[in-house]
Amino acid sequence: MIELINVYKVYKTGYYEVVALRGVNLKIDRGEFIAIMGPSGSGKSTLLYLIGCLDKPTRGRVIIDGEDVTKMNERQLTELRRDKIGFIFQQYYLIPTLTALENVELPMVFKGIPKEKRRERAEHLLSLVGLNGKEDRKPNELSGGEQQRVAIARALANNPLILLCDEPTGNLDSKSGRQIMDLIKNLNEEMGVTVVLVTHDPSLKEYAHRVVKIRDGRLC
Repeated sequence: MIELINVYKVYKTGYYEVVALRGVNLKIDRGEFIAIMGPSGSGKSTLLYLIGCLDKPTRGRVIIDGEDVTKMNERQLTELRRDKIGFIFQQYYLIPTLTALENVELPMVFKGIPKEKRRERAEHLLSLVGLNGKEDRKPNELSGGEQQRVAIARALANNPLILLCDEPTGNLDSKSGRQIMDLIKNLNEEMGVTVVLVTHDPSLKEYAHRVVKIRDGRLC
């Protein structure tokens, strides 16, 4: 499903260069749940952004579902993200003026799905994440855990093959964090979604099939 081949990422700031990734090679199978773990500044978020096609490597290749994304133009990358990848971040990034239902519908609007079908799917997804009866609430009327559930439902809107999670429990208390991780684990097991979780929290590794450790831009 995902393969990184000798990937380097170098950021230039003025006269200086920061090497975020140094020759990373990684394969992730379809339906696998992996946790990428490392300290702050180790390169784990950079790695996630490359897998999510939010950035391109300075050198090397990134293959997503058999396609070399390093050769794609911006339109092709946008379509790939829309159709195959769902994102869950530490910050929920919900639109505050929209209801929970409207937030979940939004990715389907960009895909051109008719209103009735996207409304029906958004309601189903909110039910799936345990938010029955809260479809019309806006983000400020929901708890942190509930907002993250809306973000998960939104990430699933277009039936992604891959779910990328960047510290998804970072802003939650321990109970809400466990509930969110249980939900992500169930999505992996029941829907076969490939999950890539980035975290520095060692307690989350129990949810993954495999743990990949990164330090100073290298897998270790």
